[in-house]
Amino acid sequence: EVQLVESGGGSVQAGGSLRLSCAVSGPTYGRAFMAWFRQAPGSEREGVAGIDTTTGSTYYSDSVKGRFTISTDNAKNTLYLQMDSLKPEDTGFYTCAASVLRSKWRPDNFADSYRYNYWGQGTEVTVSS
Repeated sequence: EVQLVESGGGSVQAGGSLRLSCAVSGPTYGRAFMAWFRQAPGSEREGVAGIDTTTGSTYYSDSVKGRFTISTDNAKNTLYLQMDSLKPEDTGFYTCAASVLRSKWRPDNFADSYRYNYWGQGTEVTVSS
C-alpha cells in the first residue's frame, strides 16, 4: 500500500514562497499519477496540480498556473509543490494524493478526487496579507 506524508507547510506573507514535500513509500504501481489538493475553510477540496510520474506531464488549475510547480524526485521518493507569489486565497489545507491509473489523464480530470486511491494527512498553509 502507498503511504504519503506531507511536510513544509507554514505561515508566509503574501508574495512569499513555500515548498511542500510529500514523502512516498510503497509500490510504484500505486503512484502512476500524483497530485496536490487543497481545501480552504468553508470550501470544497480543489485539485491544484498533478503530474504523470511516467511521462512527466503536468497539469495545473487556473488559480495557480504560473505560480506553482509540481515535481518529483524519484531517487528520494518525494513529490514537491513549489509555491511562489503566494496570495491570501492560497490559504488552506494541502494534501498529496496518488493514483494507480496510468492513462486518460487530462487537464479537465486530474482534479477529480475519485480517481485517486491514496491520500496523505495534509499540511496547513497560511498566507497573510
